[in-house]
Amino acid sequence: MNGAIVIILIAIAVIGIALLVIAALTRGRGNLLDQEKYRMAWLDIENNLDKNNEGTYHFAILAADKLLSQALKESGVAGDKTSERLENAKKKFSSFDQVLSAHKIRNQIAHEADIKIDLIVYRRALAAFKKALKELGAI
Repeated sequence: MNGAIVIILIAIAVIGIALLVIAALTRGRGNLLDQEKYRMAWLDIENNLDKNNEGTYHFAILAADKLLSQALKESGVAGDKTSERLENAKKKFSSFDQVLSAHKIRNQIAHEADIKIDLIVYRRALAAFKKALKELGAI
């Protein structure tokens, strides 16, 4: 009877060690993102753009920033606000300054009633968001 208990305890210990090893090996990789969901959301942003309507630039930048924030959160990046998540994920982006600049444009749109965004600024911001989403593996 004592031999059976020892074997059970050894089995529990082996399983526990195996679980710890698996957890250690997968830590830091974040969660896998649903690429199809993010691709569809990104296409929706691009397809709703009217180059003759500045309001659609604003909408696209707001939506792209929200999509990036969601991807960061779902990837397991810590932070309550998008700016915190961006800072915590800084090393994931090859062009962090561009992503941060795009996020600042989003903040201007959200907080300044008379902000004007021209097509060049809009394209740069959207390109930064798209690149960041690709680097996260979202699209």
